[in-house]
Amino acid sequence: MNEVSRQERKFLITLDQYYRFKADLDKIMIPDEHNQTDGYSIRSLYYDSIDDRDFEEKEEGIELRRKIRLRNYGPDTPFALLEMKQKEGSNQKKRSLRLSKEDASLLCKGIYSPLLTSDEKFGLECYALMNMHCYRPKAIVEYKRQAYIAKENRIRVTFDHHIIGTESNYDVFDADLQQFPLLDPYLVVMEVKYNGFLLSYIKDMLRQCDRSELSVGKYALSRTLSKHFNF
Repeated sequence: MNEVSRQERKFLITLDQYYRFKADLDKIMIPDEHNQTDGYSIRSLYYDSIDDRDFEEKEEGIELRRKIRLRNYGPDTPFALLEMKQKEGSNQKKRSLRLSKEDASLLCKGIYSPLLTSDEKFGLECYALMNMHCYRPKAIVEYKRQAYIAKENRIRVTFDHHIIGTESNYDVFDADLQQFPLLDPYLVVMEVKYNGFLLSYIKDMLRQCDRSELSVGKYALSRTLSKHFNF
C-alpha cells in the first residue's frame, strides 16, 4: 500500500495559460517520467454509496469527506490502483493498493471479493466500507495529464485537460469506451500538491490565477447528466 498526505490547491485555467506555465516549468521543475508531448492518459472509475453520499458531501462542502476510485493509465494497462482520498479542509490523504487486471476487472463489475485476499489492511478496509455502505460503480473519467515535480517539499504540479467521461460503462479496460466531454477542451485543471510551503516561483505562478481557484472535482463533473438532468 502507498500512502501520501499533502495539501492541494486547484485552479481552472485557459489552454493558453497552460502552455505558458508549461514552458516555464519545463525549465525549472522535473518533468514526470511518464510525460509525453502533451501528457499521459489517466482513466478512473469512481464508486459511491447507494445514496450518493460522497457526491452529496462534496456538493455541500462537508469538511471531512472521501472518494474511492479505481485508476489505470489507459485500457492496455496490466494493473489498476484502488485509491481512497480523504479530505480534511485543504489537507488530503491518499492511500492506494495495486491490483491485477483480473481482480480490477471484477471490481469494475461491483464484485469486491478480491479485496478479501489482500495482504494489506487497506484492502480489507475498502472491502468492509464498500459493502457496508453499498458502494457501486458510478462513472468513469478520462483525461490527459502533464505533471512536474520539485524535490523540495515534494511539490507536484499537474495539468489535466481534454477531460471526458461516461456514466453508462464501468470497464476501465475497455478499448472502445464511448465517452463525452465533461469540460470545455480549451480549459485546463491545474493542481498544486505540496507539504507545508510553496517555493516562490510557484507562488508567483498562482498569483496569476488566484481568481480561478475552484472546488469542483472530476467526479462531480462526471455525474452531470444523472444528477442535474431529468429524463
